[in-house]
Amino acid sequence: MTALHLVPVRFRDARAFCAMWHRHHPPPVGMVFAVGVADENAVLRGVAVIGRPVARHYDDGRTLEVTRTATDSLRNANSMLYGAAWRAARALGYTRLITYTQAGETGASLRAAGWRAVAERAARPGWTTPSRPRAARGTEQIPRSLWEAA
Repeated sequence: MTALHLVPVRFRDARAFCAMWHRHHPPPVGMVFAVGVADENAVLRGVAVIGRPVARHYDDGRTLEVTRTATDSLRNANSMLYGAAWRAARALGYTRLITYTQAGETGASLRAAGWRAVAERAARPGWTTPSRPRAARGTEQIPRSLWEAA
């Protein structure tokens, strides 16, 4: 089994890692902080990007959102990232950390890190409106689960 340890990650490196390894979203556009996990050879094997909540009603100054995690499929890396993200957020004074999974994702890494599913969100037809048109990103029409760090 590979020995893992946490490492700091710069935003540009986190974006590049997400572009290479994330399954269904483009790299994030901003962050509050990022954390990485590396193997015993100091090779980056996964990243978590934590930022302000996407949903404006959660953006209360005390809540953060894990907007991306990406790994090269190394076992236990994702759950290690989720646990580290919550510890770091609490250390910075935040009281809540959330994230979402899409339908079809099990949430096993979240459960392993002690997170709990708190709500199911229906599929959205998209984010475009007449006053603010937006391009489709391929994640429309997919139900999601809201998770919270315990």
